[in-house]
Amino acid sequence: MHLPHPNHRGIAPAAERNREPILEVLRRVLPAAGTILEIASGTGQHARHFAAANPAWAWQPSDPDPSARRSIAAWKVEAGLPNLRDPLELDVRQADWGIEQADAVVCINMIHIAPWQAAEALFAGAARLLPAGGVLYLYGPYRRDGQHTAPSNAIFDEQLRASDASWGVRDIEAVVALGNTVGFRLANVVPMPANNFSLTFYVS
Repeated sequence: MHLPHPNHRGIAPAAERNREPILEVLRRVLPAAGTILEIASGTGQHARHFAAANPAWAWQPSDPDPSARRSIAAWKVEAGLPNLRDPLELDVRQADWGIEQADAVVCINMIHIAPWQAAEALFAGAARLLPAGGVLYLYGPYRRDGQHTAPSNAIFDEQLRASDASWGVRDIEAVVALGNTVGFRLANVVPMPANNFSLTFYVS
């Protein structure tokens, strides 16, 4: 059996900084036990940290990028956690997500670095997958009432749109309206460090 090389473990400084504030919110909003599907897991640092924090969470990471999946797999080997699953090759725009059931979906720092169609696909796919009362958790920078919440977010938004015109910091109100179209209701908005927000939705 070929195991991922430990050098494949990616390290994103932002993930190290925000993992504890995010975990504090996840402990409050996620079910105490169950299958948690993480969309766009990136390096896998969050998956490793959150799975270690609660053995009752069966943490299912995923990412469409092969290099990200290699990093996630390397973190899984390093962690040796039975509740941290192998990463799925998952693009939210696919009809089949490759997973039959989940109790919650977690998506951190994705919808601003993807076309709006990815946000639409995320909500539609989560609505198909989650049971009544299931949780969808989003984290990232957002505008409120059409305004950036900090000058640094405005600069970041300009940088994103310069990289790809379909990217950008989204309006919370637009995200909430999108969720409502497929049966999600917003439960809470939590301000987070570095001008980010946690948004928690439930299947109504």
